[in-house]
Amino acid sequence: MGLFSRMRDHRPVDLDERAPQTGVKYSDLLVLEQLVNAGADLTAPRHVVYYLYFPSEEGATAAAAESTAAGFGTDLRAPTPEADDLWVVVAERHDYVLDLDIVRDNTDWFAELAERHGGDYDGWEASVA
Repeated sequence: MGLFSRMRDHRPVDLDERAPQTGVKYSDLLVLEQLVNAGADLTAPRHVVYYLYFPSEEGATAAAAESTAAGFGTDLRAPTPEADDLWVVVAERHDYVLDLDIVRDNTDWFAELAERHGGDYDGWEASVA
């Protein structure tokens, strides 16, 4: 049974809404479901990557510095046509166990970080193994 198969009235699910039991966004629960379906053991540490986009170098640099200070490996990338000419901040950790609290808290933290510096948080991905 899939994550969203219990919907009885077949209304579309807003992936930015949160599950009432956990406070985790449905989009994040969908990523977790995809990892499990691919064979991931969510109790094992894994590589997790977060993506943020900024129209200015100043905002991207400030967000990258905060991400680094929070313990993430951070890569600041200059604008390219593939990134819609935006500055990209890629933050990663190699030791995360993806429990619901970490998923919820990191999504909230990165979204707030991006907003505070005039950018957008574009989500995360994780390795299966």
